[in-house]
Amino acid sequence: MKILATAPIDKTAVDILAPYGEIIVAPDDNEETLVRLAAESEVFVVRGVAKITARVIEASPNLKVIGRTGVGINNIDIEAATARGIPVVFTPGANARAVAEAAMSFILALAKRVPYWDRQTKTDQWNTRYDSMNDDLEGETLGIIGFGNIGQQLARLAGPFDMKLLACDPYASADRAHELGVSLVSLSELLQQSKYISLHTTLTPETEGMINASNLQQLQHGSYLVNLSRGEAIDSLDSILDALNDGRLAGAGLDVFVPEPVDSSHPIFSHPNFLSAPHVASLTHKAVDTIHLWMANDIKAVLEGTPPKRLVNPEVLKQA
Repeated sequence: MKILATAPIDKTAVDILAPYGEIIVAPDDNEETLVRLAAESEVFVVRGVAKITARVIEASPNLKVIGRTGVGINNIDIEAATARGIPVVFTPGANARAVAEAAMSFILALAKRVPYWDRQTKTDQWNTRYDSMNDDLEGETLGIIGFGNIGQQLARLAGPFDMKLLACDPYASADRAHELGVSLVSLSELLQQSKYISLHTTLTPETEGMINASNLQQLQHGSYLVNLSRGEAIDSLDSILDALNDGRLAGAGLDVFVPEPVDSSHPIFSHPNFLSAPHVASLTHKAVDTIHLWMANDIKAVLEGTPPKRLVNPEVLKQA
């Protein structure tokens, strides 16, 4: 058996999957490359932004299972896989704590102006400490857009800072929100009332571009925006830059972009109140190990004819 990985995978997964066959890492994520390698592969391990299109799936006549290292499945043609009866396993919740911690880190770094003061100190600008001040979290409102595993973890982390907590998510449990001290509100209410805003949505037609030039006009002056979900949740970097330039945003932090890798020549990357990272929020030792462990074990389950624990398309089991 040959196992095609779209990017290098963690040793945890290698140890579980290697007994089943040779693991081949694609040299790039171009569709033509994946189609060529798929022809002799029976397992796909999807890591990164590689697109597993219907064409890639159809190129693998003996494909048995697709494993995704993460929760985002928008780069896999689930309909094509399901039509072939191919299970797609993924790892929802495995990196929730890591991403929530990263979101809290972004919020703190922006509010306390950590990068700015670092630059000032290293360039002997000591007396600029008298020219501006940091922001507070205590008593301020944190609005969480998307109240799934990550959003709930962020609410737990923010609680000890004595922040008022809001969330926007039409599918959120009111009981769960109440348990965590969170008030569920509309997106408009959240944008208007929150000083700090953190995005943790999945990518759907409803969430694509949900933060845009129009509704960013609702922000209170001096707000902060963090996005560690999907780059598509924001309509464009121009909208964020405009809000930074006119003071609606006192700071913004993005870990996700469209496309990726992002073109860092965009003027937002020169803004002193913009903080960025290359889609690394979930890449902690524990999270990566857990993601690969869950994914590999579910691939193993499929190969051995037992039901996997985390399956995107459970209907394929009924087809079998």
